[in-house]
Amino acid sequence: MSEAQTVTDGSTAASDLTAFQQNILTILAEEPMYGLAIKRELEAYYGSEVNHGRLYPNLDDLVDVGLVEKSELDKRTNQYELTEEGHDVVLGQVEWVLDRFVTDEERAGEVHALLE
Repeated sequence: MSEAQTVTDGSTAASDLTAFQQNILTILAEEPMYGLAIKRELEAYYGSEVNHGRLYPNLDDLVDVGLVEKSELDKRTNQYELTEEGHDVVLGQVEWVLDRFVTDEERAGEVHALLE
């Protein structure tokens, strides 16, 4: 795998992925996208250029472990879509973060306000 540890048990959790790969999954949770659209979203988040040599091997790794599905839009453009397993990984990561962040009613209110 490009940046992540090799997964040996056949299932993948967010903890098996790099932050970069988790960010790709999070972007794809919104809607299926082609590679350059994912690249633009990542660049907006990081505030710097994301190299093709970093993005596409990581997308391929996510496809290989079954978190992302790759399909051909045309001869030059691939579309990437979160699989059910990928959805579960994103949801698991959100749950893990919220379990640690929401420690009292004030923080619960902050999260609730974000969701409105």
